[in-house]
Amino acid sequence: MRKKRIVSYLFVIALVIVLATGCSKEKSNAKDGGPKEFSAFFAVPGSEINDDNVIQKVIAEKTGVTVKEVWLTGQTAEEAVGTFIAGGEYPDLIDGGNGSKQLYEAGALVALDDYIDKYPNIKAFFTEQQWDALKQDDGKIYWIPQFSNIKGEEKTCTHNGEAFWIQTRVLKWADYPTVRTMDQYFDLIEAYYAANPTMPDGTENIPYTILCDDWRYFCLENAPQFLDGYPNDGACIVDPVTLEVIDYNTTDTAIAYFKKLNEEYKKGIVDPESFTQTYDEYIAKVSTGRVLGMIDQWWDFAYTAGEAIKQAGLDEIGCEYVPLPITISEDIENQWHCSGEELNVASGIAITTDCDDIEAALSFIDALLTQEIHDLRFWGIEGENYFVDDKGEYRRTQEMRDKGTDTSYKAAHTCTYSYFPQYNGTSDDGINANKPEGQGSEFYDGLSDNLKETLAAYDAETYIDMIGVSEPPGPWYPVWSFAGTLTTGTEGGFANTKITEIKHEYLPRVVMAKNFDTAWDEYMNVYEAANPEAFINELQVEVLRRVEEAKKFQ
Repeated sequence: MRKKRIVSYLFVIALVIVLATGCSKEKSNAKDGGPKEFSAFFAVPGSEINDDNVIQKVIAEKTGVTVKEVWLTGQTAEEAVGTFIAGGEYPDLIDGGNGSKQLYEAGALVALDDYIDKYPNIKAFFTEQQWDALKQDDGKIYWIPQFSNIKGEEKTCTHNGEAFWIQTRVLKWADYPTVRTMDQYFDLIEAYYAANPTMPDGTENIPYTILCDDWRYFCLENAPQFLDGYPNDGACIVDPVTLEVIDYNTTDTAIAYFKKLNEEYKKGIVDPESFTQTYDEYIAKVSTGRVLGMIDQWWDFAYTAGEAIKQAGLDEIGCEYVPLPITISEDIENQWHCSGEELNVASGIAITTDCDDIEAALSFIDALLTQEIHDLRFWGIEGENYFVDDKGEYRRTQEMRDKGTDTSYKAAHTCTYSYFPQYNGTSDDGINANKPEGQGSEFYDGLSDNLKETLAAYDAETYIDMIGVSEPPGPWYPVWSFAGTLTTGTEGGFANTKITEIKHEYLPRVVMAKNFDTAWDEYMNVYEAANPEAFINELQVEVLRRVEEAKKFQ
């Protein structure tokens, strides 16, 4: 514990140094007439880019601003935010993640209401209804969610959310069977592992691993909602007809799911390191190509482990992943992938009270949303990172694609400002996708032969075709965006904190138990004593409130 505290302390010192350097640099740059530099902290792990990054320089020339980005290292979001609050000093811009409400309650953030109308691209980023949904309990807006926005026609080829993923070599070995249920999924992995216990180089395959590190334990705990055919409300199930909020932790499907994991653990199918591995260890493990399957969100592994698999040439032996439309039984229609926008009202990019030029910071964000800068962020420089064909469509050569997955190249040549507001969907030209992964031809041309063969076997051309798509269920969706704002200041928020701790402690025990029924009963006794009804009741109130609020804009 002492060692952990020392590491955290060193992190804080390093962070203060980085931010202090950023502040002094901004002042000197202002004197030199160079770009204005802002400091930014994001409460998620991320990759820093080189100081002489090519795209960042081009964006700085066009906007007059550069941003020094610092990412979460060795702490939770709440711990990092708590450190800022305790010290009373903040970066110019911040996304506090799960600690955003703490920043708001500490008075660390600037209300944006008086500024939004001055910046047309920011103003147009959300509808009046969406801006209204972002108001905190004082009636003001403090952060801008970055990721949910779709401009024009939705263009999606990947499934960015959660799924049961499986490697293409497993499906190919079994001659591409139909896999619709959890039991079929694990039966297939068991059979493949029995016949293929090792990689071609002799290292042992890992049939199924589970990421449980900190807030990412969604990879273990929230599958029952999907298995019952509901979309990712995250905190609960919502009956679309009655609007009743249901606790997915206690359903019959939850029992069946964890009992299955328990059986697979006893068989040696579930990775015994599942409950102790960190996120970095998990990514390193998946990057080796040894893991046959797991539940995860695409964004959580594809841009790290997924690209590492390509870089190592492991795609050529079928180590890439595709999602499967898994439910608890074949008669249930899955909703793993919903179309449309998922507004996360719980967090976003915010400007702190320590920022000495709020107008310049917002002007920069506004510029990032212009099509020209947006193209630089996500497509790069024409002629170097992509070319335009005679139909006006953005394309890339294989060499360009390969560079796009190379870590050192990306650090020197790409700058997406990935935690600033951005668009999915269609470019202003009406032809291209705002991001390469949404461009149908570019997506398909960039696939490995194994992936193309797998998709073709299931009559698919995209990941969406593999898993299907459903419409957003209603104006309450997604409930996780409300649950993420709860603090221990309410009875439901306190209960949520408690049951989260209980699930972290007891669910690994349930999976590893010699006697599942005894372990489950013990877990349920502790769980029910934590007053989950208070949490569910607050979710119920919010669902009904959102439904009523939506009626004002119909």
